[in-house]
Amino acid sequence: MARGWSWARSAGLIALLVVYTAAGKLGLHWGIVNPSASPIWAPTGIALASFVLYGGQVWPAIFVGAFLYNYTTAGSFLTSLGVALGNTLEGAVGANLVRRWANGPHAFEGGRDVVRFVVLGGILATTVSPAVGVTTLAMGGYVRWTDFAAVWVTWWLGDAAGALLVAPPIILWALRPRVRWASVRVVEVVSLFTALVLLSALAFGPLGGPSLGFLCVPVLIWSAMRFGPRLASTAVAVVSVVGLVQTAATIDALAPDERNKQLLLLQVFMAVTAITILVLAGIVHERRRGEARLRELAITDALTGLSNYRQMIAILESEMKRYLRTGRPFSLLFFDLDGLKAINDHHGHLVGSRALCRLADALRSTCRAIDTPARYGGDEFALILPETDEPEALRVAQRSCAHLAADAEHPALTASVGLAVFPRDGDSVERIIGTADRALYAMKQSRG
Repeated sequence: MARGWSWARSAGLIALLVVYTAAGKLGLHWGIVNPSASPIWAPTGIALASFVLYGGQVWPAIFVGAFLYNYTTAGSFLTSLGVALGNTLEGAVGANLVRRWANGPHAFEGGRDVVRFVVLGGILATTVSPAVGVTTLAMGGYVRWTDFAAVWVTWWLGDAAGALLVAPPIILWALRPRVRWASVRVVEVVSLFTALVLLSALAFGPLGGPSLGFLCVPVLIWSAMRFGPRLASTAVAVVSVVGLVQTAATIDALAPDERNKQLLLLQVFMAVTAITILVLAGIVHERRRGEARLRELAITDALTGLSNYRQMIAILESEMKRYLRTGRPFSLLFFDLDGLKAINDHHGHLVGSRALCRLADALRSTCRAIDTPARYGGDEFALILPETDEPEALRVAQRSCAHLAADAEHPALTASVGLAVFPRDGDSVERIIGTADRALYAMKQSRG
């Protein structure tokens, strides 16, 4: 097992090394103000995402990759080591800040955490690499001190944009790589990305520029509102790629400084757009999660986690409608915890509450996935058994009581049970509940 894990880890590091090195070589293609400083810099996002997802174990791949693409492009052995050190520290520092203050890999699930990710991982941490790298190159004679500020700004903006555009989709897809959509949703997603590609090709083409990038914003807002952080971040990345391809094709005739300026404008626009869309997507995701939690609380008993009275009534009504379609009966079991008042008096209400949870656990452990255990109220519980007749329902009741009796936790518990079968024992919710309740108390009285 350990050997298999080691091989998998080695393969993953090699794959990361190859991807990171290739991205670095591609990025340095736009090293206009300096061969080692590019305004287009995806490696920062790759490094940040890797450190956030997998921790410090990825540093060899980042360090070696950064050394390789620098040494094979410009600089000496020592300056390449310095630049590689800065790039590695940048990813590690950014990931540590994100993990500690921005909810780590889950930073995009709330607006506040997204803002922290932007500030910590996208703005502050990305100053590490240019600070180390430009200083190293200047000391080695590969950057003139008079050009230090210009090279530093280009380096930093490229790193910041890479962190904001590349890291989020990598992290989000790595957390949940599988996608399960209905056919209608697939059509909507295809339409979304088709519209984005066409609009970004128009906006950043020969007749446009970063100033027309706002044409893509409504569609990006749609992606954030409709599909959440993962697809929203992917949509922003797609617009960035199309914008880069279109912009690069239209600036060849410009002077070097103007080409670098146009690329920086593109990166600034895309970084601001990414921040806006990620914050919006995080807020929407947080709100939907809160709404789902409220819906769950509305149908769930807070103490036991079972369905509450409202949900129980809704399930009973649903089962009655199902009977009209299938003609198959269902059973309703009522359980009452014996001696709960004595438990509260002798052991305290905390132990009494725990006793209710133990009965709830017994019901959960003995029912099927299609059954519905619920807390009817107080110390009374219900178990709705679809397509179940009386003999089978009695066997379920026996298993539940046996499970409760076998519980070694103190004090020992027992429960009384009442049974009703629909439609034999009632043709409405009130009557079926009344029959089960009367059967329950008949059993308690027979026990004395």
